[in-house]
Amino acid sequence: MSPSSDTSVLTDMANWLQHQHNRLIVLLVMAAAAMFFPLIANNYMLEVLTNAWFYTILCLGLNIVVGYAGLLDLGYAAFFAVGAYTTGILTSQFGVNFWLTVPAAVFCSMVAGIIIGGPTLRLRSDYLAIVTLGFGEIVRIIARNLEITGGASGLIGIERPFFFGIELSQGIHFYYVFLFLAILACFVSYRLQNSRMGRAWQYVREDEDAAEAMGINRVGVKLYAYVIGAMFGGVAGSFFAAKMTAISPETFTFSQSVLILLGVVLGGMGKIPGVIVGAFALVLFPEVFRDLGSMRMLVFAIVMLIIMLYRPEGIWPRGKS
Repeated sequence: MSPSSDTSVLTDMANWLQHQHNRLIVLLVMAAAAMFFPLIANNYMLEVLTNAWFYTILCLGLNIVVGYAGLLDLGYAAFFAVGAYTTGILTSQFGVNFWLTVPAAVFCSMVAGIIIGGPTLRLRSDYLAIVTLGFGEIVRIIARNLEITGGASGLIGIERPFFFGIELSQGIHFYYVFLFLAILACFVSYRLQNSRMGRAWQYVREDEDAAEAMGINRVGVKLYAYVIGAMFGGVAGSFFAAKMTAISPETFTFSQSVLILLGVVLGGMGKIPGVIVGAFALVLFPEVFRDLGSMRMLVFAIVMLIIMLYRPEGIWPRGKS
């Protein structure tokens, strides 16, 4: 190896270390800002940011399905509903401790993912989208008509969780709960993205036939993505039910699924920072335009269209470091 090539390698390594150092500083600053934000925020600002972290969890879960594996899911709110209703039913009707309902919610969401994903993930593109749309509506209609789910009125009296003897009932409590869950979701997403399974998802997303020719079980790989994404939705739904203490079928409509999908597409599919930006945009933009009254959703839609026209790959596309 020549001296010039040695110098080039050392330069590349130094640049990489500098890049990682800068990224670490940015992450630490953002983490500190997120941790200390409640100290300067009023109740309104705290509620808005709590919703932003909540949607971050949902968008990261759907990103595994849409961004990593390349599947179009139009019924993601169904997994969110399964998690919320599992916690709601167990706490309000059977008196189960909230923390015991969380793994139950995750398990039920996984089962729902397997039930719908197993027989349908052989389908592609539009056909898969139609099936997932139907699944989301089926779950909502079942929740609306069963007695155990409270019917159209929904469930009330869902137990608030206790943490080391402190009841999590204030806005600041759930801000930190959803912040912690969002950080955990980011960590899990990052580990999955850089895992062997993550690379298999990438191959399937780019070309299913080529991936299958390489020996990848495309149906099994897609089912893993679907089930893991469902787990994210189940956890978010469980804590959402505890925060609200009441849920109804109208919370889990098709428009909710579209909103979550919009956050993933708007931010940048497959890119964790982009998905976070997209989730925050979904929550913050309507609040910024709240003074416009009934026109605010029109302005919000126009802003979304402008972003998509000029940033078709998302605010933070896959190629951006």
